[in-house]
Amino acid sequence: MTQEIITSSQNQYVQEARALLNQPKARRKSQAFAAEGARLVEDGLRSGVRARYLLVRTTHPARVDAVLSQCPETLPVLIVEDKLFDSLADTVTSQGILGVFDLPAWNLPDGLNFALILDQLRDPGNLGATLRSAEAAGAQVVFLTPGTADAFAPKVVRSGMGAHFRLPILQLDWETLAVVLAGLNVYHADMEGELSCWEANFRLPCALLIGSEAEGISPAAANLVTRSVRIPMAGKNESLNAAVSAGILLFEILRQRSAEGKQ
Repeated sequence: MTQEIITSSQNQYVQEARALLNQPKARRKSQAFAAEGARLVEDGLRSGVRARYLLVRTTHPARVDAVLSQCPETLPVLIVEDKLFDSLADTVTSQGILGVFDLPAWNLPDGLNFALILDQLRDPGNLGATLRSAEAAGAQVVFLTPGTADAFAPKVVRSGMGAHFRLPILQLDWETLAVVLAGLNVYHADMEGELSCWEANFRLPCALLIGSEAEGISPAAANLVTRSVRIPMAGKNESLNAAVSAGILLFEILRQRSAEGKQ
């Protein structure tokens, strides 16, 4: 394990990490992203996604030492002076560890039968929470459409709680997406949907389409829709948060398929 003490904001590692935290263009150019926090770094190290280097605050909790004990000997671990690390960290109270990882190079899963499509979902927290639910519910892939937030922005990565290391996240143009989804029922979540989600048959190969709370889905996305589904509500709220809606529907798909497997 190589170590180096960093005190200058002009250090190339500090500058690169800062750019990856703040600039989508830098993430695309470097094909890398930053993950902050002991849990995320640990997930990344276990995932098989290549870690490029770690930045560690001089003063850090024992939890960080536990993560460092799992590092390959060849992974550069760079110690950063406290104030400099705090100026770099994206969180208010940092755990004192940040990892830079390759952007995962995912392929389309074989035998696609459970996909999530996110259209114009712009809130980073909603996006990250939705990715976390998708991974937990067993979705094979998430497709991001134009207008959706950058999946590897820091707030999205934090909210995803490690999903970025385990869940294929792909951006496809509309024409390619239509070809990929051929043979799947595409269910659009809509508060006025024609079917209750309890009535829809999610056992067949399908994709769930979630749009923006404010704007709904785009015309291009609407062209993909097979049927619309709604979540029955007993209260008087007109709609649910996009991430909450996605979570309910994703786990309804999982519930139906798990029940079918027990029959």
